[in-house]
Amino acid sequence: MPPRALAPEPVPLLPPVHVPARTARTAPPSPVPRPQDPTSELHRAAAAILADLRRHAPQLVLSERDLQALTPGVATWLERDAHPDTVRQALITDLPVPPRHPAKLVRHRISTLLPPPLPGSREIAPVRPGVTVVPLQNCDSCDRAFRSRHPGHCRGCRHEQADLHTAA
Repeated sequence: MPPRALAPEPVPLLPPVHVPARTARTAPPSPVPRPQDPTSELHRAAAAILADLRRHAPQLVLSERDLQALTPGVATWLERDAHPDTVRQALITDLPVPPRHPAKLVRHRISTLLPPPLPGSREIAPVRPGVTVVPLQNCDSCDRAFRSRHPGHCRGCRHEQADLHTAA
């Protein structure tokens, strides 16, 4: 009898591999903003806000490494005159239940909800070409306010002193 040819066993079909498109979830995280003028006091206040988050939202427990990475972002908020309670509320309001990656969520909120810097007095003052504002000074004698580029005496005190010098 001739040897029987063995039929190949059918290979089970594997499900197609789905490679997700690059989305916000797979994209690298946005960089944490950095303050323009970092100080140790600003850094301490920002770190305290981040470390205190778990008291207000127990699901936001951050590691020491996360705390160090996120502190410059909160310092930027504080540098822009955001009140600590405002920063805290922005980070803990409407949290997903449960948050899968608390540090990533906090990083996202720090970056995307960052308030703009406050305008200085020059930016909000009306621009009037050709008009120069002379600052106010206090009179050295009577403490009355007067406009002058240099400190000294107001017009009344200057006249009184001039009258005293001419009478003498």
